[in-house]
Amino acid sequence: MTSRTEDRILTRKTGAAQAPKKRAAHGARHPEQALLSRILVSLDDDKAEDVVTIDLAGRSSLADWIVIANGRSQRHVSAIAEHLARKLKEAGYGTRPIDGMESGDWVLVDAGDVIVHIFRPEVRAYYDLEGMWSVEEPARAAVH
Repeated sequence: MTSRTEDRILTRKTGAAQAPKKRAAHGARHPEQALLSRILVSLDDDKAEDVVTIDLAGRSSLADWIVIANGRSQRHVSAIAEHLARKLKEAGYGTRPIDGMESGDWVLVDAGDVIVHIFRPEVRAYYDLEGMWSVEEPARAAVH
């Protein structure tokens, strides 16, 4: 029997070459927490800068978190993304789709419940994803 989160991972089309394999949580209560932890460790190991995690749980069906980070150059951005995808595959999360490797300005790694954006600093400032996702949902008017 799979958890609700694993069911959602397996049924959502992520564009991955294969669905994520069942994995151990390594002390986390939920598999997505273990995934987020692995991603943050990988980014730290590769010297990613200005790492921001945005919790989307209950705000979007797209993912539970968005992680945004900087690389110092196009080569650094691409290397961070490549290493992250390789580490996730080695940990049993399957092959993860990567977009933007050719330019190295903005690379997206789709890890299922966590979407990772790696930017060069000036490109990150231009798109301002943190600003877009920090907007609060409007209060719902009570129906009388």
